Amino acid sequence: MVYADHAATTALSKRALVAALPFLQGEYGNASSAYVFGKRARKAIERARRQVAEAVGAATSEIVFTAGGSEGNNMVLRGAADRAWCAGKCAHIVVSVIEHPSVLASCRALERLGARIDYVPVSQEGRVAVESVATALSEETCLVSVMLANNEVGTVQDIATIAELLKERGVPLHADAVQAVGHIPVDVKTLGVTYLTASGHKFGGMKGTGFLWQKKGAELPPLISGGGQESGRRAGTENTAGIVALGEALTESVERMQEDAVRLRGLVAYTLQMIQREMPEVRVHGAGKEHLPGLLNIGVPGVRGESLVHLLDLKGICVSAASACSAGTDAPSHVLLAMGYSEREAMEALRISYGRENTQEDAERITEEIVRAVQKLRALGR
Repeated sequence: MVYADHAATTALSKRALVAALPFLQGEYGNASSAYVFGKRARKAIERARRQVAEAVGAATSEIVFTAGGSEGNNMVLRGAADRAWCAGKCAHIVVSVIEHPSVLASCRALERLGARIDYVPVSQEGRVAVESVATALSEETCLVSVMLANNEVGTVQDIATIAELLKERGVPLHADAVQAVGHIPVDVKTLGVTYLTASGHKFGGMKGTGFLWQKKGAELPPLISGGGQESGRRAGTENTAGIVALGEALTESVERMQEDAVRLRGLVAYTLQMIQREMPEVRVHGAGKEHLPGLLNIGVPGVRGESLVHLLDLKGICVSAASACSAGTDAPSHVLLAMGYSEREAMEALRISYGRENTQEDAERITEEIVRAVQKLRALGR
């Protein structure tokens, strides 16, 4: 098998597994317990908190462990709206049209509760213009949410410039950094954001783990109530093994980031070059300088991406036609539609996302099989 869908999930790193194993077996104490057995779990969690804080340039007190990016996104959006309503204000939130479904679905739910949501457009490269954000702002804006890196096309946004605009207006900014953390440099102070969310399984940690960074003084009401865990910010017994794995995986990813990025950009460049040599008509979605290093989204005219995925799967190659959260819906990508592509073009999308274990031989095999699959589908009129 050749796995090239790392934007969907990554393998648990061996280093993270070794760190987590004791807490899956003998060290199973509850981190909230007062005795030594539980305190060892607490110590491990706090070490992971320090690792995460160091990786993103934050204070440890600002890190809240969650069950993943979707929970973190919900916590920020719903928390910001709740805080506005409690203050007797209208909850006005501004988001980009290419956000992750966990953001867009939360916004639709908040609209049903009376919030006002403005959706700002993007360019054909998938970029949010600062001017568009400025136009959408009002006196009642309680939050702006723009993802740092897009999960489908890999475009990296100029979050720092948006943050500078909002700082002048006193409006908090949330960045969904699920695809960015562990893959490109992420520093909350440099970005200028108020909230940042991430997910462990995107950078070699376990599924079902993540974290929310919230700037000191901008704390949100908990999404999950019922306990004092995470300093009262997120109820529920901590997933000690998962948190330990997340901290170790993130530390490892940051240590390897520069080396991995150079290699992954090389694999992407080679893949695109070889595909376009055989099929010069192939489009690149989200091309641009600021881009995730291992992600390539292309469109093959006249060939459905989903059909390519199935043929490649038969050859033992794992790629995708859309984000994992949208797979199987048989609907065009909302990201590509927002970027100005037609429904037909959006259905032609194929996403290849390389990761740490991929090699030049993998890229060669993928490109060869894509070309063969396209020839077969065109011959069949599909």
